[in-house]
Amino acid sequence: VSFQNRAKFDLLREEARRKLAAYMGASEDEIAIVRNTSEANNLIVTGLELKAGDEVVVFDQNHPTNNVAWDVRAKRLGFTVKRVSLQNPPGSVEEILGAFRAAVSARTRVLALTDVSNTTGVRLPSKELCRMAGERGIYTHVDGAQTFGALSVNLREMGCDSYAGSAHKWFLGPKEAGLLYVRQGRVGQIWPSVVGVGWGNKAETTARGARKFETLGQRDDGAVSAMGTAVDFLDVIGAARIEARVLELAAAMKGEIGKMPGAKLRTPVKAELSAGVCVFTFDGIDSQKIYEALYAKHGIAGAATGGVRFCPHVYNTQEEIERTVSALRQVIKDA
Repeated sequence: VSFQNRAKFDLLREEARRKLAAYMGASEDEIAIVRNTSEANNLIVTGLELKAGDEVVVFDQNHPTNNVAWDVRAKRLGFTVKRVSLQNPPGSVEEILGAFRAAVSARTRVLALTDVSNTTGVRLPSKELCRMAGERGIYTHVDGAQTFGALSVNLREMGCDSYAGSAHKWFLGPKEAGLLYVRQGRVGQIWPSVVGVGWGNKAETTARGARKFETLGQRDDGAVSAMGTAVDFLDVIGAARIEARVLELAAAMKGEIGKMPGAKLRTPVKAELSAGVCVFTFDGIDSQKIYEALYAKHGIAGAATGGVRFCPHVYNTQEEIERTVSALRQVIKDA
């Protein structure tokens, strides 16, 4: 594979970056194309300068890469990790905001959030939390694995300092490609975890913007460039229409499952407190067995994360929601 042939991928990568920036409400210099949300989260965890006596506040429903990863680094540097818990499901946006306000202190340096929990489907008021943290000089990092491609997200409006997402989930893109957004004024404050070709002196590195976080060696160039193709596809539908459809199908699913005897929704019914992730349990029945029976007997794929989890997307139909609920009734009956 010649250098000449590979050169075209530099242009395709920058074109993908331009499209991603426009789609997410950011500048090109704030976008790094990394490998997934896990890598993006860890770039922030390891890149921020923290010391003994500092405090990091995390949502206890964060993915391990934005939760346990902080614990691992805290053991090395001696800072404190404090977790925020919510009742399940929370009753209001103000209840969530109150819990986080009570958790931050004068020692808090970072607030690490999850836009939408993969274990309960709870949607945090990220914009309000970022504003609250910003007023206190606290760095905010948002794991957007369950909103990148599902909801209409404008990162400037959200006001976070950094945001992570994976292409293979709701974004409907390739595997081993993801997004790390770092706000312009914060890029220089974060050390890269990997230093490779393209890393230069301070002036050169600053000029590269968030690109300094993607010196990762050889990449799947096709996957990186396909990030732009995925944006093209999503733009045909429109982010607002995708969000409306996701919320419509999720509401229908929660409404039908919520009527079933023994069902307990872990995901809030209110639209402002949830998105496309729907998680539920059934009294006295192992969620793992429900999940396995749905696939083995009915060909319906879900997950057993925090209960039984379904994530309807724009490509699903109302008929598929009804078929899923019907299959679930049969599985519960046979359990």
